[in-house]
Amino acid sequence: MLLGACAGTGKALAPPLAFTLPQLDSSIPYVLESDRGHVVLLDVWATWCEPCRETLPEYQKLAERYRARGLRVWALNVDEHSADIGPFLSTLALSLPVLLDPNATVAEGVLHTRVMPTVYLLDRQGRVRRVHEGVSRDFAAVYPAEIEALLAESAHAPSVSRVH
Repeated sequence: MLLGACAGTGKALAPPLAFTLPQLDSSIPYVLESDRGHVVLLDVWATWCEPCRETLPEYQKLAERYRARGLRVWALNVDEHSADIGPFLSTLALSLPVLLDPNATVAEGVLHTRVMPTVYLLDRQGRVRRVHEGVSRDFAAVYPAEIEALLAESAHAPSVSRVH
């Protein structure tokens, strides 16, 4: 149900996601609904995930490239101890906003994450439109095209796909 229906099936898309998580380095909790009207790239990662070292800097580049057009990028971390996160981000010189999900309540229970890293692209209404599991060799080319398409959309959202 999370992924809704693919184009051509005649079924409606899944409803918008809703969750609240604490943020690293902020006492203000993040409420996903506050990003309605923006396209959201949500990356589920952990400090022990080697492929995350490769992908996180790319997501920061995407955040910088598309921020003015309405993209919001959040790094949803599932480490049990948040003390590991700051030093990890410092080694990569990253400044992405980090959400804390130490029990993977949202990652597993809401998003149904199966692989690290997994990226969810949400449309302006908060519906999951693309899911990328693991690291694709062409992610640097694929993500901008998908982001551009979502940024160009109005309220109508035609399809969802899971990419392995």
